[in-house]
Amino acid sequence: MAVMTAQPPLPISMVAAARPVGLAVSLAEGPDGGEVYIRGQLTFSWDAPDVAARRWVAVKLTDLRAASVADVAAAFSVSAGTLWLWGQLLAEGGVAALAPEKRGPKGPSRLSGDVVRRIVQLRATGMSHQAVGDAVGVSEFSVRRALKTATTHAVGTTQESQEAPELSVTAPTSDQGPTQPELPVLPVAVPRAGERSAARAGLLAEAPPLFAPAAKVPHAGLCLALPALETTGLLACAKDVFGALPDGFYGLNSILVDGVLRALAGESRTEGATRFNPEELGRVLGLDRAPEVKTIRRRIKQLADTGKAQDLIAALAAHHLNGTGPAGENLAAILYVDGHVRAYQGTKRIGKLYSTRLKFPVPATEETWVTDAHGSPVFVVMAEPGASLAGELRNLLPELRKAVGDDRRVLVGFDRGGWSPALFKHMDENGFDVLTWRKGTTADIDESKFTEVSHNDEHGETRTWSVADTIVDLVLPTTKKTGEMYPMRQLSRIVPAKGKGGGTRQIHILTTDRTLPAGEAVWRMGNRWRQENQFRYARMHFDLDSHDSYASSDDDAKRLVPNPAKNASYQKVLTARKHHAEVAAEVDAELTALRTPPPGQKELKVVLTSTMHNTITKPLWKAEQDLLAAEKAHKKIPAKIMLGKLSPGQQVLDTEVKLIHTGIRMAAYNTAMTIAREIRTNTGYAKAGNEAHALMRQMFNQSGDIDPTVPGFLTIRLDPLPTQAKTDAIIELCNHLTTTKTRYPGTNLILRYQVKDKASSRKN
Repeated sequence: MAVMTAQPPLPISMVAAARPVGLAVSLAEGPDGGEVYIRGQLTFSWDAPDVAARRWVAVKLTDLRAASVADVAAAFSVSAGTLWLWGQLLAEGGVAALAPEKRGPKGPSRLSGDVVRRIVQLRATGMSHQAVGDAVGVSEFSVRRALKTATTHAVGTTQESQEAPELSVTAPTSDQGPTQPELPVLPVAVPRAGERSAARAGLLAEAPPLFAPAAKVPHAGLCLALPALETTGLLACAKDVFGALPDGFYGLNSILVDGVLRALAGESRTEGATRFNPEELGRVLGLDRAPEVKTIRRRIKQLADTGKAQDLIAALAAHHLNGTGPAGENLAAILYVDGHVRAYQGTKRIGKLYSTRLKFPVPATEETWVTDAHGSPVFVVMAEPGASLAGELRNLLPELRKAVGDDRRVLVGFDRGGWSPALFKHMDENGFDVLTWRKGTTADIDESKFTEVSHNDEHGETRTWSVADTIVDLVLPTTKKTGEMYPMRQLSRIVPAKGKGGGTRQIHILTTDRTLPAGEAVWRMGNRWRQENQFRYARMHFDLDSHDSYASSDDDAKRLVPNPAKNASYQKVLTARKHHAEVAAEVDAELTALRTPPPGQKELKVVLTSTMHNTITKPLWKAEQDLLAAEKAHKKIPAKIMLGKLSPGQQVLDTEVKLIHTGIRMAAYNTAMTIAREIRTNTGYAKAGNEAHALMRQMFNQSGDIDPTVPGFLTIRLDPLPTQAKTDAIIELCNHLTTTKTRYPGTNLILRYQVKDKASSRKN
């Protein structure tokens, strides 16, 4: 029987000094020229003076897909945009077009300055390249070269220069014809087959973004969000916490940027990826295809398996609070805390919580959210089932202190759900000031103590209130027997009474900050509704209440939970007390009647005997015995019981995957708020106060061109909006965003934003 011997594959190159280009190609260059080997076989060669042949070889390698565009460009020491230009020159003029201009004496060029200016003017009117050439008496190739030269001089550099030119800010006008090169409409994406093969073999850590020049790219407007996304710190914090994803085509940056951009486009759930054409969204991400549902779930699960989701949220909080607000204010000066109930509609046994939005108990999970003074999310933790806001606040203080980063005092506002005088004292002792509503009934403040106070808010509007500023003592629950009191500052207001009856009532605000102006304290307390607005906006536009993971685990069977039998027995005690009071009143009335003479009679002729007294009071003795029995039974029932005895088999939903998606949604929300604020403050859009968010969503869904042909830059050239007012607004926004010099994530390309003129938009 014959035996086959295993032979090693051919080496990539037969020359030891050759450099690898991808997985199958190697390049050897020396003083005499260069050689290219594919799978160990000599395929291309050129002499040193033959620059055109060298460029032809580079283009052919990309046409054959022997290596990726990025690898070929790096091997030939040019940019991907330059390599693309070589391909365009080869297709239009053949190999001769790749030759550099010859030095020495030459005849006069037809492309004089006047001719070039004439070409630019005719092209700006919408004429084709051939029509412009016929009009001025030059070839179509010369027209393209003239336009290229004009564009190059406009940005102050040549197309093949490796130094990044100075940024040019687009003037707020729709006439931008000379700076708009013609790009292919939706060409085939940069081939990534080699990188995908390497990823399947575990040889690729992450596919970098690569952009092919393309016009009319759907969702190109999403690139407007990238400067604001950088300010959220999501990518930097994720890299610090997770490091990187396991080797694969889609890396950490790709997954996170994809998640944020989908959320801004209205599809924040993973299933929303099915409502995008993966090739269209891939052009915006710099990939041949955007990740699909199964890939997103697998990669997010890999992040969740590290158990560092809460660390990501903490890192985002620290990054957010160490920045400054829109007006330069300290974002950590005041924080709002509130719980959010997320209802569950599945079939798993999940504990019930009372939903204030639905007005009845439902299977649900609860989260404790922290927002800044503007309502922007800062921090979130998954609360234990049935936990109170007061208990969650106490547990949250160390995390808040860590996020703030120093020992400065922070004003924390919350609603009556966090009422606890013991918690107020604990927060005050740990460097946190309290701002909350007073819970329960209390005596009204004398109206003579009310004075008018005012506050000038962030929009320059002055608000006034009638407020009584007093000090009150609260009884600490743990020291009721000793009578220890805790003093707090109380700000009282007179407001209309609830209902249709009219009248007024007093409401009271409590705080431990005695230096805060009364007007500002009232305004800050009312501003807590910004957090409620954030919940509502996030539910509508970012699927805040989605669960994102269908995984669950068994709840801790030994966890102590409130015993519902204790509450039921207490209701019996209350019923027995009420019955005892009613019987006692009836007995007293009957005994009083026996001792009281009828009207008109001076003396009582009835003699009250012990038998009569016992007969009358017998129901009272019975009611008293029932009350004692109910109180005794109530005392024997434990206040808490192990969950396993109360609800065996109860489950809790996965939190790690949910928190990672929540971090993405927080970044998307803060990105959207930043862009909307930029529209209001840096554009002249007259309706920005009411329509900033609507205009922002329209911009994100706008198509446009993606142009990487200028080395060092990625130009996003958007199509104009339907109305001139909106187009002017987006031009002003593009000018502002361009000045930020933001780099596309994962690349060294500086983002530039422009808006096409209407004539160019119609032609493309």
